[in-house]
Amino acid sequence: MTELISTARSAWVDPQLHVWGWEIPVYLFLGGWTAGIMVLCGWALWKGQRDERPHATFSLASSGLFMLAFVAISLGMVALFLDLEHKLWVWRLYVTFEWASPMSWGAWILMLVYPVLLVGILLDPPRALLERLPRLQPLLDSLADNLVLRRVTGLVSIGTGVALGIYTGILLSALGARPLWSSAILGPLFLFSGLSAAAAFAHWASPDQPEREYLAKIDNQFLASELAMVLLFLIGLVSSTEAHLQAAQLFLGGPYTAVFWVGVVGLGIVLPLIIQSLAVTHRVQHTPLAPILVLLGGLALRFVIVSAGQVSHWSPL
Repeated sequence: MTELISTARSAWVDPQLHVWGWEIPVYLFLGGWTAGIMVLCGWALWKGQRDERPHATFSLASSGLFMLAFVAISLGMVALFLDLEHKLWVWRLYVTFEWASPMSWGAWILMLVYPVLLVGILLDPPRALLERLPRLQPLLDSLADNLVLRRVTGLVSIGTGVALGIYTGILLSALGARPLWSSAILGPLFLFSGLSAAAAFAHWASPDQPEREYLAKIDNQFLASELAMVLLFLIGLVSSTEAHLQAAQLFLGGPYTAVFWVGVVGLGIVLPLIIQSLAVTHRVQHTPLAPILVLLGGLALRFVIVSAGQVSHWSPL
């Protein structure tokens, strides 16, 4: 135990290593949350739902969640930019495409995310905004009434959201120098975590009681899937090479055991799942506690995976 803690500390202070700080976990969380919003709101567009309220709300059929996702992914990009070592050359990612590079795929997925979010906003702009732009109102109303456009946009939003959510995990799993990250489960795990965080926030913020009930139910399914992915992730580690087993020990008695099992699994997945299961069966009232725990648990998951991954090595610890 002492040896592992010493190794973890030295990894953060070794000047020869480029150690990821808070920027990458925050970027991964905001990217995953945005991906979940795109999937959920895309599904609402696909079904032709509309919100006729004069002001934007955080219902799935309103532009409010799309606008918030636009801000969230932008903040995530700022966090990613702050972590870059060669900031002046970031533009090169957007003028070339390398099939074998996860970073290249991620850059172009993000290039697609922004226009999809903008179209989603324009399909249901706040009525109060349209009143200030009377010349644009007929055009935007005609676009919003186009069912084919809404369904196509919804389908593209779902596909882009799934790609973005999986990419946030592949970004780590493609870095083979760290055995903890060398797992194909990270992509689906981060996707379901992002879906759960998005559903939890929408459940918390939605103005419609039936929609809150619906979102709580599907969030329970996302949480159960996320829990299964966590277990599969650990099973994959302990049943692989010695280096993978040592990486798993970081969560199974090592320095990250408490924060992983108590903070991520217990408070971030299991407890919200219990609370929301009781709420949807009308045994307890809906409360913001469960959504807040889901959001904090999703953020903690990224911090723990990123931090522990930098401690794991192929050579014996």
